[in-house]
Amino acid sequence: MKIAREEIFGPVLGIMPVDSAEEALSIASDTGYGLHATVLTQDIDRALHMARALPCGTVSVNGFSEGDIKTPFGGYKQSGSLARDNGTEALDQYLQTKTIWIQAAAG
Repeated sequence: MKIAREEIFGPVLGIMPVDSAEEALSIASDTGYGLHATVLTQDIDRALHMARALPCGTVSVNGFSEGDIKTPFGGYKQSGSLARDNGTEALDQYLQTKTIWIQAAAG
């Protein structure tokens, strides 16, 4: 379905019946985008399994969350620039890391 494969911004809720958590993960992962996902369940173990396995930058469990200025925000895959807004991770896009090894002569 188009609604399951494209990044749609707005008050949209797509509901697709599935037979297992693994099938839900397969459907949710079969897209080029990965900004945000929501998991609805009363089983905390299932919630954590799904949150870890979903290829996206933010996962909300049992509700919607816009985050906090202290937590990083950004997507996976084609969702955004792959940089993170907010949190200390936002500084990474302004830094460039370099490693320099120098062999000093002995003695």
